[in-house]
Amino acid sequence: MSKHVLLALTSHGELGDTGEPTGYYVSEAAHPAAAFAKFGYELDFVSPKGGRPPADGVDEAAKDPVARAFLDDPVLSEKVADTFTPDRLKAGDFDAILFVGGHGAMWDFPGDEALLSLAAGIYERGGVVGAVCHGPAALVNLRLSDGSFLVKGRRATGFTNEEEEAVGLTATVPFLLESRLRERGADYVAAEKWAPHAIADGRLVTGQNPASATRVGELMVTALGGH
Repeated sequence: MSKHVLLALTSHGELGDTGEPTGYYVSEAAHPAAAFAKFGYELDFVSPKGGRPPADGVDEAAKDPVARAFLDDPVLSEKVADTFTPDRLKAGDFDAILFVGGHGAMWDFPGDEALLSLAAGIYERGGVVGAVCHGPAALVNLRLSDGSFLVKGRRATGFTNEEEEAVGLTATVPFLLESRLRERGADYVAAEKWAPHAIADGRLVTGQNPASATRVGELMVTALGGH
């Protein structure tokens, strides 16, 4: 029986008040998607507002064969062009959800109750929750039905304060992801900035930065029993 993975993409396309565009980071969707596809997992896409989410890192994707293949795939392109809203989906239909990064996620993932509820439902039914780079912004407010934060007492990672400082956006983002995850009780673990780094703590899988996206997909497949 094929397994079904949901990729969550941000709908937020503005980088604070800088006038610069943002969105979901293409390679952070493409590399895990390739890992899932390798094992025959069916993919769907969700975003807070539905429809076509804003994309970031498209120029970089053109130089990356995996990301280019993702953008050129007609089936995936059609799905990404018309993403579901969370209220149209049922947790029981999915074995895993991956919160894809991109700075936009910092603005809309934490407050989207329908999306967080969907993810909590997937987890509590025995599914896997993954997040990469800024995707763990969803985890700062993701509570289970007993009221506890999913990340509390769990090993996790995400875009570091050092990395945010390196890209000059510490004062632009609504909060610092590393700091907020620590506040929520996560056992936050970082590697050197820009180094590939992903962690699986049971059915919670997190990755630090864009370079970690492939490993996040692989660890999610393992957690799903794929190999």
